[in-house]
Amino acid sequence: MIYGITLILLSIIAVPSLILSKKPNAEELLAKVAPYQGWIGLVFCVFGIWGIISAILNLGWLTSAPIWWTTLLAGSVVEAGLGFMLGFALINSLVLKNNAAAQEKAATLREKIAPKQGKLGILGLIVGSWMIIASFLFAV
Repeated sequence: MIYGITLILLSIIAVPSLILSKKPNAEELLAKVAPYQGWIGLVFCVFGIWGIISAILNLGWLTSAPIWWTTLLAGSVVEAGLGFMLGFALINSLVLKNNAAAQEKAATLREKIAPKQGKLGILGLIVGSWMIIASFLFAV
């Protein structure tokens, strides 16, 4: 259930235009979170990667709880992807700060994946909601 809640919170940060169209006063809250967006993204990227590793290590759940295992894997992949997209600038500055050519390639990659952030955020809202429901129905 915690994975689902955190995935929903991460998705809310990832799709600010959707939230701003529904609630105009949410702009102040999102403006407060914006300076920490890189760190939030980096932390969630690590959690997502850990979830993927956890799903692989618990491959035996495919026989006893296949729906929960699939849900855990899908949620972790979406969480890692959203975390990477949100934390891209921070990851880029920490890892590639001394290599200008790699920074240019990373910027090109970011331009290609940036339009998909909103769609992935909406998918994160759906998968996060399903993870909460599935944690009650298919808990291992």
